[in-house]
Amino acid sequence: MENLDVILIIKMIVIGLVQGLTEPIPVSSSGHVMIASEILGLGEQGFTFAILTNTASLLAILYIYRQDIARLAVNSIRYIKTKDSAYKSDFRFVCYIIIGMIPAGLLGVLLSDFIAESVSMTTIAFMLFVTGIALWLIRNKQGSKNESTMTGKDAFLVGLGQAVALTPGISRSGATIISAIAVGLNQETALRFSFMLYIPVSLGGVVLGFTDFLDEPDKAALAIPYTAAFVATLFMTYFALRWFMGIMKSGKLVYFTYYCFLVGILLLVFF
Repeated sequence: MENLDVILIIKMIVIGLVQGLTEPIPVSSSGHVMIASEILGLGEQGFTFAILTNTASLLAILYIYRQDIARLAVNSIRYIKTKDSAYKSDFRFVCYIIIGMIPAGLLGVLLSDFIAESVSMTTIAFMLFVTGIALWLIRNKQGSKNESTMTGKDAFLVGLGQAVALTPGISRSGATIISAIAVGLNQETALRFSFMLYIPVSLGGVVLGFTDFLDEPDKAALAIPYTAAFVATLFMTYFALRWFMGIMKSGKLVYFTYYCFLVGILLLVFF
């Protein structure tokens, strides 16, 4: 194997690690992938690469939440069949997930061309400042609502947060978690609902983008680098989300405020 191929593989692994680390946390994974690509001299990563790494992150998140997903699916079916109140809470939570998907689904269709546009480092810096300010504003908020006490209105408002995250440079997890805490959900429920919203939206993106992946002209040449990036993203997303769960439990979300401000300033200074 040529040295250039080895270097490319290493760079793709780094990009995959960046994607995996930043996907679950409120700092914009797409923005960080763009920053890392620029630093490594790779240029902007294509749509195929985005689909591949997003699929890896999705698989890791599905694995972590596999028991919740199975419980929600089984108990929702049981409630539909029996109307047993013991399963009503899980059925309602599934309904809230569907409600929360609506804003991003509609705006995703209407603004698909805008979403696909590349962004500048200045834009990413500005969006990081916005995210940091939002995180600062909810830093001391301790919600009391859980899956049983949240409402359809709460779900829709969090869904609007996810729709806002369609703006290039805005963190999806950040927007949904901030929105969830702002409407009064407790930390655990906010985190779970955020990623339950992520799963169908991400899955839809993977399905819709699969034909573009098949049409990628350089698939054969990039097979090994892309596979390396996929594996790196898969494992890093798993460990990053586990770590972020601990951050949420300890109530230290404010740390990401400082990080967003710091990276935003560095981007403005050096890019």
